Amino acid sequence: MSISFERRHDILIEAPPEAVYDYVCNPNSWPEWLAASHHIDGADRALATGESFREQWHIRRGEVVLDWIVTEGDRPNAWAVRAATDFIGPIVIRYTFERVGNVTKYTRHLRNPARPSEPSAEQLQRMDEEAVIGLANIKRLVEQRRRAAHSADRRA
Repeated sequence: MSISFERRHDILIEAPPEAVYDYVCNPNSWPEWLAASHHIDGADRALATGESFREQWHIRRGEVVLDWIVTEGDRPNAWAVRAATDFIGPIVIRYTFERVGNVTKYTRHLRNPARPSEPSAEQLQRMDEEAVIGLANIKRLVEQRRRAAHSADRRA
């Protein structure tokens, strides 16, 4: 028996959707903002539908290698990837980017459509804490890059 599990987190980022998309949809950025992600083998750019990459991931059970495929690439609106695992079934991650005035609402939606069991309260708390940290890192890094680009433009 398996269960379908979902978790959704979002944050407002002071940048246009294209800037947020180009950063987070480049898996090579993941180790910069996601504690579990240690190494990416893949092109160093936002990936398109059908492209794949490999991620070395460190979790409580140790090192895990995930082979991801991009299942949706709709710049600057949405991006999704899927990886198969033997420990929690498939992992599906979908990002959406919505312009809200002068900011972007970035949403990360995690889904395990065939998880073998419900996560414990401790696992949920850890997932939520890691998501909050990851989203704050993305916000900080994207906004820093935007400020640096604007400063360079003014000097030019």
